[in-house]
Amino acid sequence: PTKSLTCTVALAIGTVREPSGTIGSMEFTAAITHDDSWYVARCLEVEVTSQGETVEEALANLKEALELYFEDEALPEDLEPPIIATLRLSA
Repeated sequence: PTKSLTCTVALAIGTVREPSGTIGSMEFTAAITHDDSWYVARCLEVEVTSQGETVEEALANLKEALELYFEDEALPEDLEPPIIATLRLSA
């Protein structure tokens, strides 16, 4: 069985230039799982995912991917943080 590491972090993507030319910043939530030799970081608010050989590298790559994503997309308005819950299934 594959072991899984899941942690939730607030990821500030820093300064982003919106298509309108204005500059803004926003925090996003990332879930990180360990898949074989890679850590996979997935943003829970938008469909953006990245990976790295360490948790730190996966988060840095996700931040870069989000910055690139928002070069062509406006920052979401009134973004509510996701509800994060752990579910346990009986074997």
